[in-house]
Amino acid sequence: MPDTTAHPRNDAEHRDATDPLASLRTRFVIPDEKLIYLDGNSLGRLSKASLDRVREVVADEWGDRLIRSWNERWQTLPQTVGDYLGQHFLGAAPGQVVVSDSTSVNLYKLASAALDARPGRDVIVSDLNNFPTDRYILEGLAAARGLELKLVEFDELLGPTADQLRAVLDGDGLAGRIALVSLSQVDYRSAALADLAAVNQVVHEAGALVLWDLCHSAGSVPIELDASGTDFAVGCTYKYLNGGPGSPAFLYANASLIDGVRQPIWGWYGQNDQFAMGQGYDPVPSATRFLVGTPQVVGVSLVEAGAQVLAEVGIKPLRDKGVALTEFAIELFDAWLAPLGFTLGSPRDSAVRGSHVSVRHPEAYRICRALIEQDVIPDFRTPDRVRLGMAPATTRFVDVWDAFDAMRRIVETKAYEQIDPTRTDVT
Repeated sequence: MPDTTAHPRNDAEHRDATDPLASLRTRFVIPDEKLIYLDGNSLGRLSKASLDRVREVVADEWGDRLIRSWNERWQTLPQTVGDYLGQHFLGAAPGQVVVSDSTSVNLYKLASAALDARPGRDVIVSDLNNFPTDRYILEGLAAARGLELKLVEFDELLGPTADQLRAVLDGDGLAGRIALVSLSQVDYRSAALADLAAVNQVVHEAGALVLWDLCHSAGSVPIELDASGTDFAVGCTYKYLNGGPGSPAFLYANASLIDGVRQPIWGWYGQNDQFAMGQGYDPVPSATRFLVGTPQVVGVSLVEAGAQVLAEVGIKPLRDKGVALTEFAIELFDAWLAPLGFTLGSPRDSAVRGSHVSVRHPEAYRICRALIEQDVIPDFRTPDRVRLGMAPATTRFVDVWDAFDAMRRIVETKAYEQIDPTRTDVT
């Protein structure tokens, strides 16, 4: 049976009392202090600044200023907020990041541009277990263009490593054929953290371009897109960046590639001298060329508000807190859950782990639902993972302690057996 004396709750309370980021939680809307929310890696909490910002955008900028707000603020929001994300979270110089559309649409735009930039090459490489929308979009592009999509199975606890990728790219029949490699920096299942620079080097040695999905890393781990030699990247803003449900995503295009790439959706917001209304498409010489239609003003504004709260702290302290939270979770896992038949579904080394922890159990779905009924909110990922997202800005150490305590009690008492195993639409 688990040792319940090794980690008393006052240990977690002490960690919270000495946490330098503890006050950051007060900047967010938390109506129920009893709710244990460990799903910030799917949807981050609402910041109080976002409430203020949405009132300002709707009541003042729209309600009062009306169309005048386009010239006063709205017209350049995608670039302004993109540069802000680039400066504080992505390691990207100005002119390379814009906020627009969804991650999926941005992935399509950048993947299409990368393929066009490598004519004569007919292979796309990705992770067999990459996030589904990434795989589907690449599959669709391959089908539409008559290309080959090669899906590689990487170790879930290691992620895509430079050595394994080099072996694939140097494999029989692939030399000179690979146009694009598209991967996730943090594995959405295990939180395995890839080495951007090492992978980028291998891809470039093969003459290909690389496109990274940063959805589970942006806002939780330091990212250096320029310094690592990244070509393209996309990411959502509603997880660790607290932009809100369905908030617009961001995309990054390295400045050295801009003039040589053509995005597939030629819209007027990517056009030079937009209001000349002229004939012929002449794209802006920056990442702005990847904009398409009218910006989602409210959504982009909320991305800005959420990001500003985090930027006041800085990504390194956020990363340090995320490491401390996940290490504490693994300590509790070893003491309480491993003896009950759970296995750890995340890397033990914090240097190669993002800001969530997955624990695996044959009854993971019903355990997850039982937790939710006790006001502990993680999420489930098929086939057997309870995924616990520890957003550094808002998660407390006592939240982690209480969640793991609830999980061990659910399994010890077999309370999950009372849960309907029918899957909900969103797990």
